[in-house]
Amino acid sequence: MGDKLFLTGGKRLQGEVRASGAKNAALPIINAAILAKGETQLDDIPDLRDVFHLQQILESMGVGVAYDQGTMTINPEKAHFAEPPYELVRKLRASYYLLGVLLARNGEARIALPGGCAIGNRPIDLHLKGFKALGADVHLDHGVVEVKAKRKLKGAKIYLDYPSVGATVNIMLAASRAEGQTVIENAAREPEIIDLANMLTVMGARIKGVGTDIVKVEGVDQLSSTQHRIIPDRIESGSYMIAAAATRGDVYVRNSLCEHLKSLLAKLKEMGVKIEEDIEGVRVTAPNSLKGIDVKTLPHPGFPTDLQPQMMALLTQAEEGTSLVIETVFENRFMHVDELKRMGADIKLDGRGAIVKPSRLSGAKVWATDLRAGVAMIIAGLAAEGETQINDFFHVERGYEKIEEKFKGLGADLHLE
Repeated sequence: MGDKLFLTGGKRLQGEVRASGAKNAALPIINAAILAKGETQLDDIPDLRDVFHLQQILESMGVGVAYDQGTMTINPEKAHFAEPPYELVRKLRASYYLLGVLLARNGEARIALPGGCAIGNRPIDLHLKGFKALGADVHLDHGVVEVKAKRKLKGAKIYLDYPSVGATVNIMLAASRAEGQTVIENAAREPEIIDLANMLTVMGARIKGVGTDIVKVEGVDQLSSTQHRIIPDRIESGSYMIAAAATRGDVYVRNSLCEHLKSLLAKLKEMGVKIEEDIEGVRVTAPNSLKGIDVKTLPHPGFPTDLQPQMMALLTQAEEGTSLVIETVFENRFMHVDELKRMGADIKLDGRGAIVKPSRLSGAKVWATDLRAGVAMIIAGLAAEGETQINDFFHVERGYEKIEEKFKGLGADLHLE
């Protein structure tokens, strides 16, 4: 793994690429496996830094974890569940799912506040509000969260002020072993939450309404081990589709679920991109001239904030008209704008909006300020003239499996150092 990616633009992407299992489904599902009695097998787990960091955290707590070529087995039977070391937790934001899991399993948990990409304020107050409603005492002191239930958790009605994915997942996990029914109102509706609920249901949980804004969880005493395959990564799929469009390419993205990508596919069609869907994936064929469009990020099923930086890189290449990008989810998710400007992009920020005009990009030395911004820089570099150097590339390796190899397979000229 390198920290710098060098790429030469001007090549049209062509061919086929397979999307890996979804990072944002794998992380909560790996955590959820701790709730089971016995060994759980998970398939299509992507080989990523975030997954490796979570494996290290679980192993530090005595959980048996083995990973081989996309298959992970997890056995919590001999775990001691002591507080995991801060140096591991700080590397992974998704470690906060251990709060809900350990609260459900052991009645208590103590975890340092996690790290992750600096894309904006992502407090866990909604998570803690949910735990309190279920009957847990919550203490936050010197960056460490401690949740403890003096007696068995009890179901409650919980309204989320915002449809937070993390809070919805954490409350579902804790409620799965609580006494009685928990109702989560204004719940997040992302496909990754549905995937988690499907696995929990096979394990014996009673969950209804997932995929809507009201989720009902009837607690059970015990959950059983199972085997589960992770859904395809819609953000990875979308990133390759956007890259194909930016290079006027012709790319088939295998292992893509069109149902999860409706908002992106609609926007690509609006730009003039040809989209062909089938049961295995999506073929993206871009015309010589693209139209500028407006994009507004929203919670699912709206346009994903995790595809906004990549989409902005594409919009710099739209010859016909000015584009407007409005970011409503994360307030700092425009850090890639300065990096795109280094390459010659004509972008003007106005609060949470960005006006994007057609630009001729040139290769430059840029930085991956976060995971998705790093992929936006790849897309911009592929569309630019000359060589681009992307620094701090480790951010990208947190969330994209074998990205260098996959882009090379489509004809991109790039290498890691």
